[in-house]
This record gives sequence, structure tokens and C-alpha cells, in this order.
Amino acid sequence: MNHPIIALWSHPRSMSTAFERIMRARGDLDCLHGPFMYDYYVNRSTRQMPHFDAMDEHPKNYDAIRDMILARADDGPVFFKDMSYYVVPHLLADETFLNRVTHSFLVRDPRASILSYAKLDPDMLLEEIGLEAQWRHAEAVMARTGKAPVVVRSEAVQADPEGQMARYWDAVGLAHTPHALHWDDPAPADWQQVQGWHGEVMASSTIRPITPEQAARVSADFDGLVARHPRFGQYLEHHLPFHERLLRYAA
Repeated sequence: MNHPIIALWSHPRSMSTAFERIMRARGDLDCLHGPFMYDYYVNRSTRQMPHFDAMDEHPKNYDAIRDMILARADDGPVFFKDMSYYVVPHLLADETFLNRVTHSFLVRDPRASILSYAKLDPDMLLEEIGLEAQWRHAEAVMARTGKAPVVVRSEAVQADPEGQMARYWDAVGLAHTPHALHWDDPAPADWQQVQGWHGEVMASSTIRPITPEQAARVSADFDGLVARHPRFGQYLEHHLPFHERLLRYAA
């Protein structure tokens, strides 16, 4: 049986792991955490990803990872969160899998995501900011389906978790499960491979809103980051237009 496969395509530090935590707390989905990172960082060795302890048994190349996801969907509905830059353009050439997946996209203000990313991985590449690949991916999905992509703003989820998740679940064909907005179970075992990236969400029990003070501090801190390392300003300039295009489709 072909059960649903729902993908949340994100960019680094976009709150995607917290979003995944909500989806896991539903209890009705087989959830995977960044399966295609193995193709990008291990199989193709694009660069060394810090704070990543690869599991030997995990499939490494694109085809093997795709086949693992398809096999798991034989047993029940699957949800995974991943980065578009791991799979573009490979996925766009894989018409069968592209059509098999329900695609959705999560975006965050790139000032906030770049600032957070730089604290953990100051050597990240321009491509790894991720928003250009997300737009190319969403554009391809639109061209194929003739429908607007499902785009979610992380800031909107933080401001109104229940309302935003209800809209998301409607958009991807899932039942409403408000209980999933709170969790008290231990962090998933497969997060241990990247625990250095997710300490805050691993210790959390719900989505917390951003205060105006926090938002103002992000802007000031990003300006300080650019003053010290101008390339991050160039990264923002490159990716901001793609962020703005994606926001046109956000609820």
C-alpha cells in the first residue's frame, strides 16, 4: 500500500527540528530526521559537517535513502524533515519520487538563521544557507502540480502554534492533533547523531514565542556579525530574494 510521504523541506536553523518534534508527538507517523544529509555530507563529501556522528547502518547515497523512505511508506505514513540543498537538483530529476512526496517548506528570517548557524558552524558555505535551493525546489513543485507550494513561516508557528499547525495539517492532509504541541517524552534516538545542533529543542517541551526584545537583539547581533565577518552580509544579500519569493506563498 502506498501510504503518504510528507516532507518538510527547510534550511538550517529554521526551527525545523522543533517542527519535527511536533510531528513525532502526533503518534501516527514514522518520522525521519534529515535522511538525505548522508548523501550530501557522507556520500558526496561536499564538506565536513561539524557535530555530526554518522551512523554506520544508515544508507548513504541518494538512491538508497530514497528507497529506504519508500520501503517505510509500505508499512505506514512517513514524515521526514530535510534540507532542499541536500537533494536539489537530484530530486528534481527523479520524477517518480518527486511526484510521490507531499512537499512542504519551512522558512525563517535569514538574519536569524544565519546568526544561529554561524555560532555552530562559522565555515558554512553559501549554498548551505539553503534558501535558494528551497526556492528552486518549490518552483519545480509548482511547475509540476500547478498549485501553490505549502510554505510555513517559523515565526508564525512561534506566535500561534495551534493555528499554524492546524493550517499545516489541513494543507498536507493530516488530522488535527493539538496534543502534539506539548511533549514530555525523551528526545528521539536518531537525534543523537546531531545532538550538538539541537540541544535547546531536545530539552524543550513545547514551542515558545519570540519576544520583541529577542527579535530586536537578533537584528543587532546580525549587524555585529557582519561587521566582524562581511561574508555573512553577502550570504544574506544572495539568499534574501529567495526568502521573499517563498514568503509570497506563506499563510
